[in-house]
Amino acid sequence: MKCKERLKKYLREHNVSFEAMAHPEAFTAQEVAAAQHVSGHQLAKVVMVWADKQMTMLVLPASARGDFRRAAKLLGVKKVRLATEAEFSQHFPDCRVGAMPPFGNLYELPVYVDRALTEHAEIVFRVGTYTETMKVAYADFDRLVQPQVGDLSLSR
Repeated sequence: MKCKERLKKYLREHNVSFEAMAHPEAFTAQEVAAAQHVSGHQLAKVVMVWADKQMTMLVLPASARGDFRRAAKLLGVKKVRLATEAEFSQHFPDCRVGAMPPFGNLYELPVYVDRALTEHAEIVFRVGTYTETMKVAYADFDRLVQPQVGDLSLSR
């Protein structure tokens, strides 16, 4: 099953309203935000990291740069480093590389969300392709994923 269909099924099973959207092919999170005409503060980008020896999903606003020192503190580990595509792609067999949704719970991965995303009523995120996104209420995302929330990005 493709990522988008998997997410639709999951959201429907949990009575979550969503909007599926399409856009011209875009590779970076900021390009996706521009193509969808949403703020880079509202678009959730996934950053895969190693937290010590644990593959972990960080979810940041597209407009933010991750702060691995802050992330290590929040995660309670000594070192956080960016995972390579080769290291994380196997965890997402139904997604194009770099187009993973922030639903790490569906991939048996811990999820940590930057506090800035919680300030938005809705978030937009990729659904496994370079041309599609979804929008959901942040409250629904939080209820389903149950991420740890904290400061993961450089000071704004």
